[in-house]
Amino acid sequence: MMEKKMEQLQGSKGYKKQYNSSNKILELESGSLEKHVSHKSKEETESRETRKFRPKKQQQWDRFEGLFYKDLQTDSKVQKDFLTEMAKILNTYLTDQCKTKTKVVDFHHPHQLEELLGDTLCVDGPPRDLHQVLSDCKETLKYCVKTGHPHFLNQLSTGLDVVGVAGEWLTAAVNTNMFTFEVGSVFVLMENTVLRKMRSFIGWGEQEGDGIFTPGGTMSNIYALLLARHRKFPKIKEEGMYSGQKLVVYTSSQSHFSIKKAAIMLGIGLNNVCSIPCDERGRMKVDELEKAIEETLADGGVPLMVSATCGTTVLAAYDPVDRMADICQKYKIWLHVDGAWGGSALLSKKYKHLLKGVQRCDSMTWNPHKMMGAPLQCSAILIRKSGELLAANALCADYLYQTDKFYDVSYDTGDRSIQCGRHNDVFKLWLMWRSKGDNGFEDSINKIFHLSRYLEQRVKERKHFTSVLSEIEGPSVSFWYEPPQLINSNLSSRERKNLLSKVAPKIKESMTLKGNMMLAYQPLGDLPNFFRIAISNPKLTESTLDFVLDEIERISSDIFLE
Repeated sequence: MMEKKMEQLQGSKGYKKQYNSSNKILELESGSLEKHVSHKSKEETESRETRKFRPKKQQQWDRFEGLFYKDLQTDSKVQKDFLTEMAKILNTYLTDQCKTKTKVVDFHHPHQLEELLGDTLCVDGPPRDLHQVLSDCKETLKYCVKTGHPHFLNQLSTGLDVVGVAGEWLTAAVNTNMFTFEVGSVFVLMENTVLRKMRSFIGWGEQEGDGIFTPGGTMSNIYALLLARHRKFPKIKEEGMYSGQKLVVYTSSQSHFSIKKAAIMLGIGLNNVCSIPCDERGRMKVDELEKAIEETLADGGVPLMVSATCGTTVLAAYDPVDRMADICQKYKIWLHVDGAWGGSALLSKKYKHLLKGVQRCDSMTWNPHKMMGAPLQCSAILIRKSGELLAANALCADYLYQTDKFYDVSYDTGDRSIQCGRHNDVFKLWLMWRSKGDNGFEDSINKIFHLSRYLEQRVKERKHFTSVLSEIEGPSVSFWYEPPQLINSNLSSRERKNLLSKVAPKIKESMTLKGNMMLAYQPLGDLPNFFRIAISNPKLTESTLDFVLDEIERISSDIFLE
C-alpha cells in the first residue's frame, strides 16, 4: 500500500517521497506541498487536525488533506487528481445503481436524515479541505435516490443513458450560455439541428417552423399559451391585459397542471381554463370540446387555445389530435399538443399513429428526458410557423443582442426566449442521437411499449390484480392489488373502496422504507388509489416486471389495513 502511495505521488510536483510508518509526510521540499499549506489560516489547519482519523476506505484521499479550493486554482496536478477521484466516485455510483441487488434508496424522514448528516449539511465555519469535499460527495450519493435502478419506477423519467450522462458532464465542464452565438457557438448549431430533426418527426417541412429548448415541459407549455395569446392579441405585449374580454383555454380534465399554471402566469386565470371531460380511457371528448367553445362564444368570450394531451400523466392516454384540429381550424383557435410524456412515440413507425394529425398543430411540447431517456432536463417547444417566438419575446436589449455584430445575428437565440441566460440542454440529446441514430431510438421506444404490454397482460392474468383500463394506449400500466384479507371480508362497497385506497400507499411505504423498490400511486376522480407503472427505461426486462408484481404481493401479506 505504501509503495503504491509513493508511486502515485512520485510524479507530482511538490510532493516529497519520504514517509514514516503512518504514511505521514516527514519533510517538504522547496516549491512543494509547503506552498499549499504555508498560506493556510489557523482555522484551516485546525480543520485538518480534527479530521486526521479517516476511515480506511478513504485512505486513497489522504493526499488531499490540507489542500483547499484555492489549490485547485494554482496547481494543475491537484486539480487533475481531484477530478480523477470525483470521476471514480461517480463511476462507482453509476455502476452500482444498475445492479438489482443494490438499494434504490436509503430512505429516512427529513428530521432523521438531517440528524444523520449532522455537520455535513453545515456551510458555516472554516473552509473544508478537498479530502472532506470528496467525502461530502460520497456521503451525498449514499442518500440519493438511484433513478437509474431497474426497480425505480416512480416517475416518468427513469433509467440511465451513459452517453447522455457523458454529454451532461461535458456540458457542465464547458459551462456555456445559449443566448448568443458568440458564446454558445457550436451548441447553438446543434440546437438548431436537433430542433429541425424533431420538427421533421412532427411532419413539418425541412425549413418550416421554429423552436427552443426550455427548462422543462411546464415552461414549454407556458411558451405555447404565450404565443397563442400574442397571435390573437399582439398589442398585449406593449399594453398589457387591457381588454375586458374573457380569454379561455381548453384542456382535458386529465391534462397536466402546467396548463393551469400557464393561465395563472399570463393573467388569464384559473376560472378561464375549461376542463373538458374524458372518456373511460382518459381521452378528451371532442364533442364536449366543441360544446364548450360554443358556450364561450355565446358568452362573449374568446377561445384562445386548445391543448391536446398526448400521453396523460396517469393513464398515458392520447387525445384525438386530428379531430381536435378540425375543431380548431373551424373556430380559428391555436392548437397546442402537450407531448411531454408521449410525444416520443413519433420516433416509432409502429406507434406514431397515436399522434395522428399532430402535423396540424401550431405548437408542441416534447420532453426527451422522459421516453427518450435523456438526463434531466431536456424539453423543447416546437412551433409550426417561423418568427412567432421572436415576435412574442423580442426586446432587442442592445447590451446583449446588438445588430451590428461581426457575425450573422440571426443565430442569437436570446430574443426568442423568455429567459436571458439559458442552460445548454441540447448537447446530451445531440450526443445520444449520434450514438443511437433514428433506428436506435425507434428500437428503444418499441421496447418500452412492448414491456408495458407485457406488464398489462401479466396484471390481467394474476389473481388479486385488477387493471384500471381494459386496454392501455401509452407505455403506462395502472392497476389495483386487492389483498386476500380484503377480498375475503364482509364489507360494504364503500368500506371496501376506502380500504382499497389504503393498499397502494401502505405497500409503497413498506417498499420505500426497505429500499428495494419505488413505485407511484394516485387516485383518479372517484377511483381509489391505484399503482401506476410508467415505463421509460428500455433496459428493463420482463423478469424485472414479474419481480415487481411478486414483491407487491409479498409485501401485502405484511401490511395491516384498518
